[in-house]
Amino acid sequence: MKQRKGLSPNIAIAGTGILIAVLFLVSICVGQYPISLSEIWGIFRGGMEDTMAYNVFYTLRLPRTILALMAGIAMGVAGSIYQIIFKNPLASPDIIGVTAGANLGAAAAILFLGGSAAALAVGAFAGGIVVVLLVMLLVRLTGLSRTSTYVLAGIVMSSVSKAFIMILKFFADPQNELAAMEFWTMGSLAQVTRSKLLVVAPLFLISLIGLFLMRRQIGLMALSEDECRMLGVRIRPVRLAVLLLSTLLVASVVSVTGLIAFIGLVVPHIAKLMIKKGGAVLTILSGLIGGAILLPADCLARSLGSVEIPISILTTFLAVPFLFYLMCRQKGGGQ
Repeated sequence: MKQRKGLSPNIAIAGTGILIAVLFLVSICVGQYPISLSEIWGIFRGGMEDTMAYNVFYTLRLPRTILALMAGIAMGVAGSIYQIIFKNPLASPDIIGVTAGANLGAAAAILFLGGSAAALAVGAFAGGIVVVLLVMLLVRLTGLSRTSTYVLAGIVMSSVSKAFIMILKFFADPQNELAAMEFWTMGSLAQVTRSKLLVVAPLFLISLIGLFLMRRQIGLMALSEDECRMLGVRIRPVRLAVLLLSTLLVASVVSVTGLIAFIGLVVPHIAKLMIKKGGAVLTILSGLIGGAILLPADCLARSLGSVEIPISILTTFLAVPFLFYLMCRQKGGGQ
């Protein structure tokens, strides 16, 4: 049976970009304190200084919406790159221990540093980076720079991180510290402020620009290692640089938002269904789709009830039907 052609990459990217613009505006307006379009227009014209709408817009709503978009882009881009690098459609940002390390760092910050917002951000960021560096060290010690070696090293370090997390939970205060650890793993953008955004944004931009500059090498990594070498790709340093930049990209946003489930796993598959192509354009589209999913998910998280819902609950409910669809699609295709 002839395979159906996908959308033109330019159309897919342009359409997703327009959708993001609409969702971005909706996200700014929606919340416990609604902001109307006329108020937003008045803020930009400079006639609403020192009003409640002005303070909510600049202090909370705009930084939160920007970080939701950044988090979706980070998860989508990293998920696509991990699936390319590891040649595994189930690869996601936790395959080499990024999320497990961030979780360990956040748990340590809650138990030993009081669990302040700054301590959580630093702990989660440091944990994600340290665990991935240990993965690189473990691979170096084995002397085998193969894709499977990175995956196995990631599984090992994730398991070690989870063991330490369980130890920290065992000694945590059940009423406060343990509850804070569990809540962090569910993810939330409720604590996002302008100051946190300004800290995270440079790391996010540096890693995103670095990955964009390496887009050709990343695309070639989808080929076999022998083909990559024939095309002049230095596999080991390229893989190391790409993994570190991807980790920095994810850790920069996760350090503030907490863990966000399934976005990095599902979004690249949505992008593949749309354009039926790989390479850099797939990674770009994955990032945009990630932002387009996380923006409405965050709107729902802060609007469905009087208490904000953790973001990972909503992303899980969004992802499970799509994963089930992929399973049915593979069965229908005889795969």
